[in-house]
Amino acid sequence: MLLCADSVISTHQLFSIDRSVLKMAVRILLLATPVLMQPAVSYAQIVPGTGTMIVQDKFEDPNFVYTPNLPKSSKEEDGQIRYPLGESNNGMWFESPKRGAPDSVKWVEAPLGALPGSTGCLYLRSRDTGVPGFPGFNLKKSGLAQAQDDFIMRGRPLSVANSPSCVVRVYLPEWENWEQRNGVSFGLRAGMQGPMEKQKESKRLFGPRSRTVTEIEPYYPGFFISFTPANTPGNTTGKAHAKILLRADELGHEMAGPTITEPGWWTLGMSVTPDSRVHYYARAGVGDLTSKDHIRSSLPYRIRGTTFNTIFFNVCSADNGSSWSTPWIIDDPSIYAGNGFFVQQAAQQ
Repeated sequence: MLLCADSVISTHQLFSIDRSVLKMAVRILLLATPVLMQPAVSYAQIVPGTGTMIVQDKFEDPNFVYTPNLPKSSKEEDGQIRYPLGESNNGMWFESPKRGAPDSVKWVEAPLGALPGSTGCLYLRSRDTGVPGFPGFNLKKSGLAQAQDDFIMRGRPLSVANSPSCVVRVYLPEWENWEQRNGVSFGLRAGMQGPMEKQKESKRLFGPRSRTVTEIEPYYPGFFISFTPANTPGNTTGKAHAKILLRADELGHEMAGPTITEPGWWTLGMSVTPDSRVHYYARAGVGDLTSKDHIRSSLPYRIRGTTFNTIFFNVCSADNGSSWSTPWIIDDPSIYAGNGFFVQQAAQQ
């Protein structure tokens, strides 16, 4: 027997129905049945640096000054934001309220091998990367023998529909000048946001009940540079080296990137396509990125990001009150819109 709408029809009766009536009934059933389909749109990768430049700091002004306004913030560790936040005199950089800014931020002359025509760069270094006045706070709290500071570029929010991207040149010093600690030393991150499902408890008459809600949450895909000193146990090469780590895959785990065996300049870049996928690129030297420099792509944390807000840099140290981080030098950090929509929108406003 076959059940159709409100009546029951035998198989024999069904095959005796006029074929034209049967075809019409099938069409009606198909139209009445909801069909859930995932969008079949996919987007080609966009090489970072493609499109219209939105924000850039070339660090060519030797009068650049950053005013720290100590003590710095440490909201991540102890919940404290200490206003006013530090800020640069060109208005393009500011302290992170979540973690504070590096202890040493200054203009320096460009090292050998910098971009052609570049005379200046930004120097970042830190010692007290945790709670001000309490070295080792993270170690005591969570067993983590390091902490980090953030230095944030004042960007302009871009929709992922604009295919935003970022590019920066980073100078890796000679291995003997690194903080001789096995672990992450530096990061380039994008500040993004998008809808994320969460479980929330709501109070009810007969006790709390968990429900799923969707909220707009920040997340921070990007690069880390991790250092392995020559004498690190398990370092079978017997030589110091660094490794690029990518944050993050769909589960939030780091992904392995290339190993760096020689210090010097590297170019790092990320792009985001309208499907919210992040594409990671890197190459030795200061040349422009190309499609050959693509490392990996992912949908970090499975978040369908909607907005690319800005970029920022992490500087990490042991936070033991005495050990300084590796001295980091960056040049020409830039943010791009990969299509003309943002520019047209700005012109209309």
